Amino acid sequence: MVGGWRALARTGLAAGAAGVLFVGAAACGGGGDDDAPIAATSAPAVATSAAPAPLTILVTNDDGVGAAGIDAVAKALAALPAVTVTIVAPATNQSGTGGKTSPQPPAHHDATTASGTAATAVDGFPADSVNVALDTLGVKPNLVVSGINQGQNLGPFVDLSGTVGAARAAASRGIPSIASSMGLGPTYDYTQGADLVVAWVKEHRGEFTGTGSGTALDTIPNLNIPNCGTAKIRGERELATEPKVTDMSTAITNGQNCSSTETPADEVAAFNAGFATLTSIPVKPAT
Repeated sequence: MVGGWRALARTGLAAGAAGVLFVGAAACGGGGDDDAPIAATSAPAVATSAAPAPLTILVTNDDGVGAAGIDAVAKALAALPAVTVTIVAPATNQSGTGGKTSPQPPAHHDATTASGTAATAVDGFPADSVNVALDTLGVKPNLVVSGINQGQNLGPFVDLSGTVGAARAAASRGIPSIASSMGLGPTYDYTQGADLVVAWVKEHRGEFTGTGSGTALDTIPNLNIPNCGTAKIRGERELATEPKVTDMSTAITNGQNCSSTETPADEVAAFNAGFATLTSIPVKPAT
């Protein structure tokens, strides 16, 4: 499974029907005063699946706490049952800063997302935001979600990405994390991207049982969602990361061809042909 984890369990919440009591009374006859016995029956209870265990998710990004992408994914994750979402992100756009950290813990202050959800803004880099959440604010997440970034972060550019840098900061401390990004385009609708992140969390939820072992993970999943506008994403493909391409410009194209009929086997080409790509990338940068 991408990210070095195997899907150990899938949890769901099903509604169950309680037993219903039916009561009936017979009219007395023959002028007697005694009522007839009351008959009571109970419908069998319907078995329900166990409720999911509580899950704490730290959401961060590199576009800044007020960006639309982090707002969309945070709201989608918060709608899951038994999930607590904590948002700690850079106060301003920190795109392209990779895994940089400040020499001293940066200042932080209360903030809100684009839709008004409470958050903490950090006057530093994306990786700083993760460290402030863990070390200063005392957040104990079972999972860190970084993104959704405005602009793809495919194989050739992962080491430059602050979105990836934040996810790596968490994974370096043993906390499962995922980096998520949406392709460049003239407009941005993060709905389909948020749905894919939520689907990934639901699939792997049974694996997020701790709050970090302190032992660095080897890899993290890197999800890139094509910008299809009003069209549907063609699907999701798990592929090998592609750190080198012949033409680097193909990894930063503006807009993806979601009406393509091609099914490329490479990360960059598959993304440009309208597929969301899920790859596994090393926690330690190449350089």
